[in-house]
Amino acid sequence: MTSPDPVISDSATAADPDGSLAEQLLRLTRRVHRIQKRHIELSGLGVTPAQSRLLRTLAHYDSPPRMADLAARLEVVPRAVTSLVDGLEASGKVRRVPDPTNRRVIRIELTEDGLTALRELHAARRSAAREILAPLTAEQREVLGGLLDTLVDGDARGCGA
Repeated sequence: MTSPDPVISDSATAADPDGSLAEQLLRLTRRVHRIQKRHIELSGLGVTPAQSRLLRTLAHYDSPPRMADLAARLEVVPRAVTSLVDGLEASGKVRRVPDPTNRRVIRIELTEDGLTALRELHAARRSAAREILAPLTAEQREVLGGLLDTLVDGDARGCGA
């Protein structure tokens, strides 16, 4: 005897409206990643989405961070950061530099090529955002922005509540 397919029925979705929202959020997230990846590839920089994220993260530091700092900020294991840095260093976008106070510590800094790549990646992300948001009116975008602020912040202050 075979068991039925574990397909979510309309009645199950109606009983769990948050499950439907969760599924929509997951589908949107996948779509955003897919579109951003395509725009990054079209930029011709030869940077992966993960490398792009590392470059953006580096830009937020006032001074070059340690690999462990990057791993913590990116919420990945240090080995993953090493691989990303290796690739970005090979393409000249970052460099390893010794810590001025502890010669055993290595820090990661953006190069001029890395800063140029960041500007181009920023343009690619803006282009991807325009594509994603194209179906929305200005009013819908404003509402969406407030809703997203609320979800990111984890409270209801962003939506006038």
